[in-house]
Amino acid sequence: MAKSELYGKDLICTQDWSLEELEQVLKLARQMKASRFSDQYTSLLRHRTFLMFFYNPSVRTRQSFEAAATELGGHAQFLEPGGMRLRTKSSAGETIEDAARVMSRYACGMGIRILEGKIEAYGDGDELIRQYAEQASIPVINMADDKFHPCQGLADVMGMREAFDTDSLKGKKLLQIWGHGALARAWCSVQESLLINSRLGMDITVAYPRGYDLDPQVMDQVRANCTAAGSTFEILNDSRAGYEGADVVYSRNWMSPVAYQGGLNRQEEIEKAMQYRDWICDESRMDLTNDALFIHPMPVDRGHEVSDGVASGPRSIIYDVAENRLHVQKAVMAQTMGE
Repeated sequence: MAKSELYGKDLICTQDWSLEELEQVLKLARQMKASRFSDQYTSLLRHRTFLMFFYNPSVRTRQSFEAAATELGGHAQFLEPGGMRLRTKSSAGETIEDAARVMSRYACGMGIRILEGKIEAYGDGDELIRQYAEQASIPVINMADDKFHPCQGLADVMGMREAFDTDSLKGKKLLQIWGHGALARAWCSVQESLLINSRLGMDITVAYPRGYDLDPQVMDQVRANCTAAGSTFEILNDSRAGYEGADVVYSRNWMSPVAYQGGLNRQEEIEKAMQYRDWICDESRMDLTNDALFIHPMPVDRGHEVSDGVASGPRSIIYDVAENRLHVQKAVMAQTMGE
């Protein structure tokens, strides 16, 4: 099998890839899902190692990447910074340049996950991954940073297309709405969803209480994506209005910009968020929609972000999306690392 045109390419944010490249991955992910253990795919990473570098813990991300490497015939190796002598602002150690170049001699690819709690300021996680990508000679995959989560965005798209039985989401309305909760979540999954779906022609409505604005540069890009795709974009500060006519509802908590100023105070963020109890996706709000799908990257904060009746209801595709993380990651790994 010949190398893909994507061979050696980093995936840090879907915005960095062309729509044609994203569609190439989504097409292969559908084929891999339909023929999951076919001999056609089970040797693409034979005898090859994928390094998984986790600054933050994970459930689905680690499981899905390990399973993906195994199903492609390779091996995923789990790494933590605490087990490595890496330089930090307060201690001596190996530089990113040296670490990335050595790792490139051992493996065919590297994934990095770094979120709030492991960074000092918003954007530091994304910058660290880009520094590794600059120094490494193997492809680097963003397994979630403080700004973006490309594999989650691809899995969301795959799940929606399957549920609607269509290859196009153009003209569908996505409501990306804040939900109160006790988890103080990063912006990455939400911002990735807005970026990729605005490029695919979805009409975008973002709703959140005042004071919970997302990254203004990302929002400007989402607005520009909608303009280029001929779709609509609006921001609301109402907990119900955005549901009218929605085809997809994505209710998720995210931190306020204040959380990134002067260090993260997670408990303070949680206490503030819990005051907005009207911001929950429940059956009465879903009744206002166009029989909308419910999606969420998980873990779901049930009873806060969304009611049990919606999260486990017939229009919820949360488990399909979670499964699709495996398939899109297999497709990305095969295209960027395999032959």
